[in-house]
Amino acid sequence: MTSTIALPPVIDGLAAIADQYDVVLSDVWGVLHNGMKAHPAAAAALVEIRKRGVPVVLVSNAPRQSPVVIGQLDRLGVPRAAYDAVVTSGDVSRDYIRKRPGEPVHHVGPQRDLVIFEDIGTRLVGIDEAAYVVCTGLVDDRTQTPDDYAGQLAAMRARDLFFLCGNPDKVVEVGDSLIYCAGAIADRYQAMGGEVLYAGKPFEPAYEACFGFAERILGKPVDRSRTLAIGDAMRTDVAGAARMGLDCLFLAEGIHAEDLLGPDGLRPEGLAALMRETGMHPRYVMPKLTW
Repeated sequence: MTSTIALPPVIDGLAAIADQYDVVLSDVWGVLHNGMKAHPAAAAALVEIRKRGVPVVLVSNAPRQSPVVIGQLDRLGVPRAAYDAVVTSGDVSRDYIRKRPGEPVHHVGPQRDLVIFEDIGTRLVGIDEAAYVVCTGLVDDRTQTPDDYAGQLAAMRARDLFFLCGNPDKVVEVGDSLIYCAGAIADRYQAMGGEVLYAGKPFEPAYEACFGFAERILGKPVDRSRTLAIGDAMRTDVAGAARMGLDCLFLAEGIHAEDLLGPDGLRPEGLAALMRETGMHPRYVMPKLTW
């Protein structure tokens, strides 16, 4: 017999809960855009809450620095009025790499992510020469899967290399498709007994950076009980909010859409199953972010 689970309230818009919060930390990919087009209603909602004096810090598991993400948002038409600052996994990763100056690194990921090493003086080498590994994704995320990295992971494990995961997401929505991310490879390495540091949600360093931005804007410490996290991923957004003691507004129209949405909208049984499977309990739910 399957036990019942209490579902979080489904709200019509961010306006319904705006007065409860002094700070908003919002995911980017899956909330403000899907990799190919922007979600204007979501941006408008963040613009509105900022008009009430609530700082909005975007927190992304993108393995690139925040200026790169801001440039992408500009190109997609997401207005800068929707946010005050951006924190990325790339920012967190670069902070870590700077602490190991001159050490040889093996990079796993596409060429476009090499920007993460710029101006740090890092020497990129093969697995046999590396002091540690930085993974920002699959080399070709359109055709490859984590299975393609079994041999490389075995070689890393044989040398007991430390593994820095520059994007803890397992998958991300691109248009109508889901593609694998660095987190899917990192999880396999960790399952093999390898040491992994995930440089992003749901772990503390990314959130602490967000709090730093918010505190400078507010001029006072962040009250976590009045901080709202927004996102579409149970494993990163909801889990990260729980880890940091924050409320989370969970958006069903994202990477879990296939399980959560039907012809009549949100499927309560799908949400209950996902919550039971992950052990995560968001404070509120919406199909997609609107004001």
